[in-house]
Amino acid sequence: MASKAVTIGDLIQRVTSSCLSNRFPGNYALNDSGADTDLDEEDDDPFADFGDAADECRPSPGEVTAAAAAGGEQEEEERKLKIWEEEEKRKVAETAAETKGGERAREADALMAEVFDAVSGVRRAYAALQGAHCPWDPDRMRAADAGVVAELRHLARLRDRFRRSAASPDGRIPQANPSPPPLREALAPYEAALEDLQRQLQSKQAEVDGLKEKLASNTSSSRRRLHPSKKQQHPNGAEAVVGAPTAELFAACAEQARAATRAFAAHLLNLIRAAGLDPAAATRSLTKIPVASSSPKVAKHAMEAHVTRVLLGGFEHESFYLDGSLSSLLDPAASRRDRHAQFRDMRGMDPAELLGVLPDCAFGRYAAAKFASLLPPRVEEAVLGAGHRGGGGGKHPRTPFYGEFLRAAKAVWLLHLLAFALEPPPSHFEAGRGAEFHPEYMESVAGPPPPRAGAGMVVGFAVAPGFKLCNAAVVRARVYLVPRGTTGHHPPPC
Repeated sequence: MASKAVTIGDLIQRVTSSCLSNRFPGNYALNDSGADTDLDEEDDDPFADFGDAADECRPSPGEVTAAAAAGGEQEEEERKLKIWEEEEKRKVAETAAETKGGERAREADALMAEVFDAVSGVRRAYAALQGAHCPWDPDRMRAADAGVVAELRHLARLRDRFRRSAASPDGRIPQANPSPPPLREALAPYEAALEDLQRQLQSKQAEVDGLKEKLASNTSSSRRRLHPSKKQQHPNGAEAVVGAPTAELFAACAEQARAATRAFAAHLLNLIRAAGLDPAAATRSLTKIPVASSSPKVAKHAMEAHVTRVLLGGFEHESFYLDGSLSSLLDPAASRRDRHAQFRDMRGMDPAELLGVLPDCAFGRYAAAKFASLLPPRVEEAVLGAGHRGGGGGKHPRTPFYGEFLRAAKAVWLLHLLAFALEPPPSHFEAGRGAEFHPEYMESVAGPPPPRAGAGMVVGFAVAPGFKLCNAAVVRARVYLVPRGTTGHHPPPC
């Protein structure tokens, strides 16, 4: 079948008919003139465009639902963000608390370490204090005591730091005060070292003096051997050796011993007064000498007599009858040399230091025996206290009172050594109660009696014995004089 030819006219007719048969959207109609009437009406309404725009801006239900969903998602995001921020803040707070707790723990550990170090320091200082007790060393005692006090103060400062930390709001332990320690605490070790050096210097000086004396003695002996014609004769025929003991030296030592016993007796009487006791009654109890309460000077002389009698008891024996030694009879010359050597060695020694090293030496036995017989236990407890003998040191208490006693005992011991170093040894005598007063052999402790009253004065009691020396010299006895006929009653007050 042959197709019909299509011309341009046919195509135009088809397009035109199609346009006329189909209406335009929006109910547009064409008038007879072919113009759009609706468009003309819209051109006459001034609010036509506004109404169309409002209709176009009004959301559809779907759009409203989508917007609500978007708002819910935003609120959920904000809620999650808030929760995350709170978690972060909590973590930061926990981290800060852990850091603060760690710092406090470290501070507490540091404080405990300091406390342990301070306690160790106290132990070391106390051990040094105990070491200064035996042997007894007063200088080391003072230094060790200062060390103990310094360590205890350091421990007290640590205690105060801990208390301040408990009272502070944050509980932090304050740091140690960076300021230097007190000057006294800083100087204590240097003072102890200086005192130790001074003691060493004194010891070396005593050794030097002893060596010089030995050198002089050896030099004089060598000269006598080389030049026998230069020997000097003693009045009794013996050789006068340079440095050997002499009667003049003995007289000087006797005066020193009397001064030492007099000072110790006065010290003992002061302690009796300080204890609240009646000096006259205590003196009467100790000496059996009738002393009136209105006679303080009589009590002083009576106490001196008691101390002298105790210390010089057994003076005529070479060991004060503490043992049965007879060396002065078996080998007199060697015994005299030994006594003189002991006299030279002990003259510059401190008796307390000697007994701290050799408590059981001959002088230690003498001092312990004489101190035991000085005061009855009842009087000793009343005057010195119940803990006097419990102060340590065994036979030799480490007390100031015993130190004063040792000074007097040393003076008498040196006098005894010198007496048995002389040839012949001096003899001692003592005036009895009621004896006539002889000025050439006696001296009154109250001063010389009046010339007219001298014939009527007799010995009330002996204070210290006298000595007859090898050169016919006399160390006069010390006596207390009373009027004749009053020896059995209270001596008159001085």
